[in-house]
Amino acid sequence: MAKTLRTSSDYTIKTGTGASGSNSVIFDSKTTRVKGDLVVDGTNTVVDTASLTIEDPIIILSRNNSTPSDVDSGILVNRGAANNAAFYWNEGDDTFKAVTTSSDGTGTSIADTALAKIQAGEPAAASDVATKNYVDASAGSFTLNVAGDDSTAITVGSGQILQFVGGANISTAGSEPDTITIDLGQNLTNIESISSATSNANLTLASNGTGDVVINDTLTFSAAASTPIASAVTKIYNKTAGGGGTGLFFINSNISSGTEGELISKKKATALAIALG
Repeated sequence: MAKTLRTSSDYTIKTGTGASGSNSVIFDSKTTRVKGDLVVDGTNTVVDTASLTIEDPIIILSRNNSTPSDVDSGILVNRGAANNAAFYWNEGDDTFKAVTTSSDGTGTSIADTALAKIQAGEPAAASDVATKNYVDASAGSFTLNVAGDDSTAITVGSGQILQFVGGANISTAGSEPDTITIDLGQNLTNIESISSATSNANLTLASNGTGDVVINDTLTFSAAASTPIASAVTKIYNKTAGGGGTGLFFINSNISSGTEGELISKKKATALAIALG
């Protein structure tokens, strides 16, 4: 017959010396139901059942971890003789990890032996985890169109290499992780034209230190110039030849009050010397 044991205060069942002893209380029944809260104050709880069903939608691990500390938390799968498997939060790395491990779950840390694979469905949203198949498919459809100064477009497909090749006196070099260095040689050859980018801007040729700007060949004035404005430096230019017979003029604000003068040819200078006796 059913029996009810009722007490108006705390009720303790104790065997031997209690929790510090070695005796046990065994409930031998088909079902043992606890209608109030169940608190287990021991150091180890073992549930030896074929099926475990939990109503609580949120399970809290490391309940007494009140301050940030290096305590790993997660689920460990006992695999018998092989390394165990774990999916857990690694506090030191600040990330979730799926691993095989030599740990047995008795400590506060997981010792990784290798990373484990995780399978997931194909991503549908931008925040979904990408699968290898998705990444491979996306990378496989990649193309890059590149054009040079001549506007000729080339297509760089998946698995191809875009190479930067230097011209005369220009060298290129690549270095990891993501750098291409372009060097312009000090001695320039095969240069047919140099011009300034800004309208009315000066084009300056300057040597280093006490060196000179040296012209080893013919210096040609390709067109007649207008008389420039005189300044404290000497400007040389060409115009229609005048009395000097050269067409090569100069102007300097400190010479002849800035009036332009023409360089005299040898023939003109000889004729002038004879004329002046």
